[in-house]
Amino acid sequence: MSGSQRSDDTPVLITEAEPSYDDQQAARRKKYALMMSLRIPCLVAAVMVYPIWWLSLIIIAVSIPLPWIAVLVANDRPPRKSEHVNRYHRDSRRRELEDAEHRVIDGE
Repeated sequence: MSGSQRSDDTPVLITEAEPSYDDQQAARRKKYALMMSLRIPCLVAAVMVYPIWWLSLIIIAVSIPLPWIAVLVANDRPPRKSEHVNRYHRDSRRRELEDAEHRVIDGE
């Protein structure tokens, strides 16, 4: 960018690389552990409200699909971030070669 100065000082994105596999796997593990840890409090709550049998059944019904949902969430890839990135755009008016004609001297 020798001739023109950019008005935006943010860095130019040179890659669209996703987070590393290890980072993605660590985030999925955390989600899985959180969802699976919710199952125990649900079962405890169902025992606590046992005298209200219909509420106890609702809490147990909610806790039954939690392992299935946890596995689905843990195996899912994270969505791509939609963010504004600063990309380099070549000036279409600027040409790589000069347009001016040059006089050629033939050495014959």
